[in-house]
Amino acid sequence: MITLHHCPQTRSMRTLWLLNELDVEFQVRVYAFDRSLRDPAYLSLSPAGRVPALEIDGERMFETGAITEYLCERFSPDRMGRSVTSMDRMAWLVWVHFAETISQHTAALTQQHVALREDSMRSPIVMKLEAARVAKCYDALEARLSTPVENRDYLLTSGFSAADISCGQAVYMSRFFVTLDNHPAVAEWYERITERQSFKDALPMGDGIYEKDFYEPWPLD
Repeated sequence: MITLHHCPQTRSMRTLWLLNELDVEFQVRVYAFDRSLRDPAYLSLSPAGRVPALEIDGERMFETGAITEYLCERFSPDRMGRSVTSMDRMAWLVWVHFAETISQHTAALTQQHVALREDSMRSPIVMKLEAARVAKCYDALEARLSTPVENRDYLLTSGFSAADISCGQAVYMSRFFVTLDNHPAVAEWYERITERQSFKDALPMGDGIYEKDFYEPWPLD
């Protein structure tokens, strides 16, 4: 049995979406996004107190990129993953891990808008800078998806993969802070991949960490 330790609307959604695509049995243990992730029992699974953590075959994993690579190599090397002999292997690795570039800026925005308790702790300058960095990440996705390559409906020419899941989940989170209005190819791709039932089954059931649909950067004084 595979056990995913998960908080809704966090990076662990990336692993849940992937597990929904794989032909494997798994269970999910859901946590609140709070200090319970600092409990010694949880720290034995993920020493930095972050999600996801994954238990499989008596072993424990953390870090979404590593989990994605392992699950794909073991259960779906040529559908969700790309094997080492695939022409798309290099691109698959790049885009699976590019998701974390997007997510680090979204995490900073989440801290600014959601996690900090008092307005005096928040910085309009940080909000503006991190939102601009997310937009730069959108630029990279737009360039990739706009390349005039046959069948470029997904990040890889060979079709849908965990690369789309990884970046798609990162964009799901970043859209709370930066819209896709100026990135039409990304918007079309995002709509396409989020029509999948595996994505819908990974969405929070009213228990996410965001209370608003969108958080505007504060104006600079």
